[in-house]
Formats: sequence, C-alpha cells, structure tokens
Amino acid sequence: MRIGIATDHGGFTMKERLSAALQDAGHELVDFGAWQLDPADDYPDFVIPLAEAVAKNTVEQGIAVCSSGVGAAIAANKVAGVRAALIHDDYSAHQGVEHDDMNVICLGSLVVGYAQAWELVGTFLTARFNGAERHRRRLAKVAALEVGMHAE
Repeated sequence: MRIGIATDHGGFTMKERLSAALQDAGHELVDFGAWQLDPADDYPDFVIPLAEAVAKNTVEQGIAVCSSGVGAAIAANKVAGVRAALIHDDYSAHQGVEHDDMNVICLGSLVVGYAQAWELVGTFLTARFNGAERHRRRLAKVAALEVGMHAE
C-alpha cells in the first residue's frame, strides 16, 4: 500500500519509528515531513500536503502525527475529500474506515505510546469501507458541505 505520513516537531520521533516499521512491513511510504526536529515548525506545513495527496489519490491512506493529534486532524479536514479523525482506540481505528470512509488517521504522540500507535495504524490500514447505503448517504451529506451546500 502507498501510504503518506506527516508530522511536526511534536510527533517527529513517532513518525520516524512508524515510517521505519511501515517500510519494513512492505509498504511504500511518502514522507511529507518534518524531516528534522525543529521546535519552531508548524503542523499545517506538513499535514496539508499529506491531505492534498490523499484527496488526489496520490497516496491511498494518510497518517498525521502531532503532540495531541488535534491540530493534525483540524488541518487535514480542511482539504476537500479528506476524512481525518483523531484516534486513540482500536474500535475507532477500524469503525472510522468501515462506516465513515476515514482516509487519514491522526495520532497524538503525547497521548498514545508507540506500541499503541503501531497497533492503531495497523487496524486503520487493514480496515475497509463497507459501502452500506446508510453510510454512503451520510457521507454524501458531509461531502455536500465541501462545496458549500447542504444535501437534501
């Protein structure tokens, strides 16, 4: 699978560990940065290009990390076509994909440890959208917001 990953200084160490593990697992990884630990960097500079790549299907799924995961989720969700969520538990990691077609997982490096983050990423990457009519209907209503109109 072709996966994108991005972080700011807050998630730099976790991104480096996740990147190595994903490559070892056979995934093709596109690293959107940060490429060095810089306490003055800003998460949108890395998360927005990741989100754009997900929206354009340049990468199949995205992983965004910052200290809490909140900023990464807020930034990623500003890009039309991206469905990002802050994930701390296994159920949400798969249910977000199965029901909501989540395509970017956001993690907080100061909230979850590496072992849990690795488990959550694995769950996210193996889950599949189930395509049920009720889920498609709900997603259409959300997508309508991206073009400035409400779904009827």
